[in-house]
Amino acid sequence: MFRGNIDRLVEPPLRLAGFVCAAILLLILLFLIKEAAPVLTGGGWRLFFADSGWYPMEGLFGILPMLVASLVVMLGAIMIAAPIGLGCAIFLQYYAPPVLAKAFRLLLSLLAGMPSVVLGLWGLTVLVPIIGSWQPPGTSLLAATIVLALMVIPTMALASASALSSVPGSLMNGAAALGLTLRARICYIAITSAGAGIRSAALLSMARAIGETMVVLMVAGNVVQYPSGLFEPVRVLTANIALEMAYATDLHRASLFASGLLLTLIVLALAWLAARSNESSKQYG
Repeated sequence: MFRGNIDRLVEPPLRLAGFVCAAILLLILLFLIKEAAPVLTGGGWRLFFADSGWYPMEGLFGILPMLVASLVVMLGAIMIAAPIGLGCAIFLQYYAPPVLAKAFRLLLSLLAGMPSVVLGLWGLTVLVPIIGSWQPPGTSLLAATIVLALMVIPTMALASASALSSVPGSLMNGAAALGLTLRARICYIAITSAGAGIRSAALLSMARAIGETMVVLMVAGNVVQYPSGLFEPVRVLTANIALEMAYATDLHRASLFASGLLLTLIVLALAWLAARSNESSKQYG
């Protein structure tokens, strides 16, 4: 009875909070569409993919090289972060003693909250010179991918650990009773049962990666070109907005807002896929 009263008291503010969050997101989307309208109306958006490159002073706003670079950096980062993050989650959930697990979880939380500029400074002063000693100039697609992977590993690890912790203990105990080793139980029971949650963790990590600005701006080299090799400098869409918004005017400014709108839609698509993955796991699990 008491719990029912609490639920009735908590429900209205929670509904209000959800409504406010949805309204803020909608207002941001409307603002981006309004500011990008000068280049979106009349089919002008096609020029983003048809123009030969990004030359705002000449009226050319081809974002395709930067879009490809953004996607490549994101995919490269998640290819590194996903197995490491999942390994951290497995260690945290099944191998680490309680005291160590608590400390390790705290460390992952601290890493997840680390300011991106700090990691960018490490990448610029340590990683870039190492890569530059192999293949100058050092600021490159590889540097951006590695530093960005380090940034999203905690997100991948914590979200995957949460998914693994939701696996029913009866499944693991039943597998143990059948004689399966811990490794077999993890591979065939835990990861399979938590597959949707792990996929959601990867998708959310990808959204985190493609929206990052400072780290990539500091170590990627910021040259507008298609990624042609790991050691070549590139520029991603977020870095382009940060670099040019201060002095952009007219169509140039509108094109930067259009880039922001495109990034927002990509992040929303990834978040929607993550939500769909969770819904499917609840429906069929």
